[in-house]
Amino acid sequence: MYIRKLLLTSILLSLAVFAFAQPANNAVISGYLKDASGSPIPGASVKLHHTSANAISTTDGFFSIRNVRPGKHVVTVSAVGFKTKEQSFEVKAGEEKLLHITIEQSISEINTVSVIGRSASQEVNRQAYNVTAIDAKKLYNATLDLSHALDRVSGIRVREDGGLGSRMNFSLNGFTGRQVKFFLDGVPMDNFGSSFQLNNVPINLAERVEVYKGVVPIWLGSDALGGAINIVTSNNQHSYLDASYSFGSFNTHRSTLNAGYTAKSGFTVQVNAFQNYSDNNYRVRVNVADLKTGEYYPHQWVRRFHDTYHNETIIANVVVVGKKYADKLLFGITLGQNYAEIQTGARMVSVFGNWHRRGDIVMPSVKYQVKDLFVKGLNFSLTGNYNFGHEQNIDTVNRRYNWFQQYEPNNGAERERSMYKFSNNNGISTANLSYKINDHHSFVLNDVYNTFNRKGKDELFPVDEKYDQPKKVSKNILGLGYKFDYSDKWNTSVFVKNYAQRNRFSQSYNPSGNWGDVAYRALETTFNKLGYGIATTYFIIPALQLKTSYEKSYRLPETEELFGDMINLEGNTDLKPETSNNFNFGVNYQAHIREDHRFSFDANFLYRDAKDFIRPMLNPNQTKQTNGNLAAVTNMGVDGEVRYSFRQLFTAGVNLTYQNLRNNTAFEDGQKNRSPLYRDRIPNMPYLFGNADASLFFKNVFRKGNNLTLGYNFLYVHAYYLSWPGQAEEKLEIPRQFCQDVNLVYSLSNGRYNVSVECKNLVDNRLYDNFTLQKPGRAFYAKLRYFISK
Repeated sequence: MYIRKLLLTSILLSLAVFAFAQPANNAVISGYLKDASGSPIPGASVKLHHTSANAISTTDGFFSIRNVRPGKHVVTVSAVGFKTKEQSFEVKAGEEKLLHITIEQSISEINTVSVIGRSASQEVNRQAYNVTAIDAKKLYNATLDLSHALDRVSGIRVREDGGLGSRMNFSLNGFTGRQVKFFLDGVPMDNFGSSFQLNNVPINLAERVEVYKGVVPIWLGSDALGGAINIVTSNNQHSYLDASYSFGSFNTHRSTLNAGYTAKSGFTVQVNAFQNYSDNNYRVRVNVADLKTGEYYPHQWVRRFHDTYHNETIIANVVVVGKKYADKLLFGITLGQNYAEIQTGARMVSVFGNWHRRGDIVMPSVKYQVKDLFVKGLNFSLTGNYNFGHEQNIDTVNRRYNWFQQYEPNNGAERERSMYKFSNNNGISTANLSYKINDHHSFVLNDVYNTFNRKGKDELFPVDEKYDQPKKVSKNILGLGYKFDYSDKWNTSVFVKNYAQRNRFSQSYNPSGNWGDVAYRALETTFNKLGYGIATTYFIIPALQLKTSYEKSYRLPETEELFGDMINLEGNTDLKPETSNNFNFGVNYQAHIREDHRFSFDANFLYRDAKDFIRPMLNPNQTKQTNGNLAAVTNMGVDGEVRYSFRQLFTAGVNLTYQNLRNNTAFEDGQKNRSPLYRDRIPNMPYLFGNADASLFFKNVFRKGNNLTLGYNFLYVHAYYLSWPGQAEEKLEIPRQFCQDVNLVYSLSNGRYNVSVECKNLVDNRLYDNFTLQKPGRAFYAKLRYFISK
């Protein structure tokens, strides 16, 4: 509460002082730089003639210059790879002038055709952090969601329980689940709920997706243990419409609508909406016991019959830019709902026919940015959002099902009789203050505050005290960073973070010893630690970059890990924060051979030494998943990618990841003998996997401006054990996986109209991400997309 009051007071004071700090007779000019296609141009220099005033455009192409004297002026815009442009304008006293400037490329460069590559932003590309980016715009005609696009990046493995909308587990270089943090335009996504997850958000929402492996920049303030994903949405200040609809196997329908309108004053309205629906009634191969006769039928092909999923979401933003009181002020609202039928438990031996869940999201948000606050180079931003949404678990049918859809009475419910409806009352605020002293020295201060308070009731058990027990978490991450830019060849960043968390909950006990006597005792745990790190990069030659980084990082248990998700994840309030010493070394090389052939090589070597490692496992009766601490874990691994392209005709790439996670706990608590599991590979974790892709491009097919693309993607995952290798006589394993996808995209009128068809899992292999939980077989999809921009 104190921190929130402090942040509110700070911004009010900043607004008041900043508003009165401007000379009344001077003007403000701001604007957006874009290329001929409408894409923003970051890192461009904007200089005002006959003055010392200048600005550098941000990642969305925005620039601002204050204290401009009234009258006629000229600005010069220059950027690498573009022609220098001068533009004249006139301002009046006190006016806020907004310019829209389009500059042309200086040479006829060949556009990159690789789907996955380095970040489009020069600023991001030259960081000391190990960052890879997906250019999402290249994938707008595909039926991919964000999670499956990320699944093609080296070091990343996305695991799902089934089809569209199923529970997802994300792994980056051996760190999994909440050890990897997700951000939307730099804002943590911890409180978005089930209606807004990576595997139900279409790729069309993003402009690019940045993948930080290992050490995370201080401005992405959070307790990420092994990396972060930052989804960057479009900030183009122009009017546009991008609409698509796809349909295919298992009665799947997905649609998106992205639209924006920008007035001459810079006032902008943006709307992003998407919808997903699927019956998920794909075939699975299972063993079935007849509930009527008791006869056993092994290896039967049956269809999933209770797995329908749908969600609908809309995001609306109103943006004002270039004002005296703010360079950017955004007010937004996210509204959404989802419905999911639950077909199985943590293993396919548990079958359900009526149990389902619902969820919704009602989340207002605000973002405030001001540049050159008080002094040149001092920038301040503040964001906040609060999710008023609900989740509900509905299990009321007195039945036990099998895969033949037969059922018998089952003690009032399929698993646990419930209509529990709850709200997580989750809010996040972030504050970021950066100061660039000069071209060599800059500082950044970042603070992220997260609050959580789960409250709910069950109308079936209105007086049950367990629903009144507290489930509260407050978390604050405060970070300070310094960056030294010695030259274009070398820069280094150092930082320190303070991690603080307070958990409040209750625990049941029997005070009298009599059967059915239940009481609750209130408990509280706190945590406060310091972490630190360093990242540096050096360009041996312009095409060859070396990167290395180290971080002492902490990751605080998340709310679902502590209290469960009320479905297939069981909470564990005994979880301790995990910590890790993370080392990274990266190499990036890019070569152009006579402009016809382009070649790139990217490799990352890593070492992780983690304590109290939080990992997923099955609960004692193997019906749910839960999480537990493992005393010590090490991971030594490597991931790399090689890409090649020829003119604008062909591109291909391959990536491979190996991660050697080992149990480093020599002696278990209370044991004198060395653990038999010491140095065993961590189970239920893929350790060798990779992707390959290739695309052919045909220009002006049938008509000028019509283009045809043929694409192929191959996924490989090596087999891995479900449990410790020597723990059971029968070693249960998740088998080796092969998956092949092919697609065809035909774009008309220079991309205004687009038609695509895809076949996923071409040879119809049986696929598993988790033990016995089968994913869809061969499937066909088609997508129609329309895009126009002014």
